[in-house]
Amino acid sequence: MRFLFFLIPFFLCAEDSFITQIEYGRMLYENPRGIGCVECHGESGEGKIIANYTHKKKQKQLYGPKINDIEFDSFSQALQKSQKIMPKYYLTKQEIEAIYKYLESKKDIIKDK
Repeated sequence: MRFLFFLIPFFLCAEDSFITQIEYGRMLYENPRGIGCVECHGESGEGKIIANYTHKKKQKQLYGPKINDIEFDSFSQALQKSQKIMPKYYLTKQEIEAIYKYLESKKDIIKDK
């Protein structure tokens, strides 16, 4: 019983979460509410061609734009308004921050290579 008494401070000082904000951001980026951001914006937010198609006899491309080089306010606003093709995910402020931090962490990894 005394042993448990000594463990109480460790439990009180434990993290609030089992995963970091960046890990949570990665999970959201890969699958926020069905289809993930990664499907259209690429592994690191670098942008990606979604489809090539023909419209009125002209070749066209549908692409997800690069999102790893924009300021947080622009990023957040884009996620909160309706887009032409992009689904609205109804993300919370904390979820948006986690995704943004995840993309920022990916830039740091690319710089280190």
